[in-house]
Amino acid sequence: MAESLEKKKARGRSIIRALERAHPDAEIALEFSTPLELLVATILAAQCTDERVNQVTRILFKKYTSAGDYAKADPATLEREIHSTGFYRAKARAVIGMAKELVANHGGTVPRTLPELTALPGVGRKTANVVLGNAYGQPAIAVDTHVFRVSQRLGLAKSDDPEKVHDQLSQVIPKPKWTSFTHLLTTHGRRVCMARTPACPTCPVRVLCPWPGKTAK
Repeated sequence: MAESLEKKKARGRSIIRALERAHPDAEIALEFSTPLELLVATILAAQCTDERVNQVTRILFKKYTSAGDYAKADPATLEREIHSTGFYRAKARAVIGMAKELVANHGGTVPRTLPELTALPGVGRKTANVVLGNAYGQPAIAVDTHVFRVSQRLGLAKSDDPEKVHDQLSQVIPKPKWTSFTHLLTTHGRRVCMARTPACPTCPVRVLCPWPGKTAK
């Protein structure tokens, strides 16, 4: 029998409580001090580790301190500066295009709404929600690779489309927990529920997880 929405919500709350106990330090791994820094870092984080992005942005953020700085950046120079994050040409175009849009239509300030953010070049729903949740304190679920994988193993969502996973999770997870839930699942995915060799025997939510592919060791 399929799990009812109400039972799934109750199980989701139990999962959150267990993960909060297991990962009390769960938080965003990207380093930033302003919404603009987080927006740039999140664009660079596509197909790249947060650790590598932080290495790059520690230098980058000292040179580029405003949207205007990025808007006026020489593409070839920026490409070299972000080269190690991968897909550097596309990312440089996205950062410069995003910055030009901020300067032209937002006074150089990162907007606070999902429609305005996703209208920026190179900014999808996940990137926008990272900014809304972590820079502006708005409840937001950001479906990265870990949230996508772990939420489906836990039976909280089911789809090949990250957008649909987002919408399903938003129906199950209490809205005030959306941002912290993202951090919990990302942290859990990195530490325990890894893609290839999940540590199921030591998982703090094993009894709440219906995934049939659990490992024995």
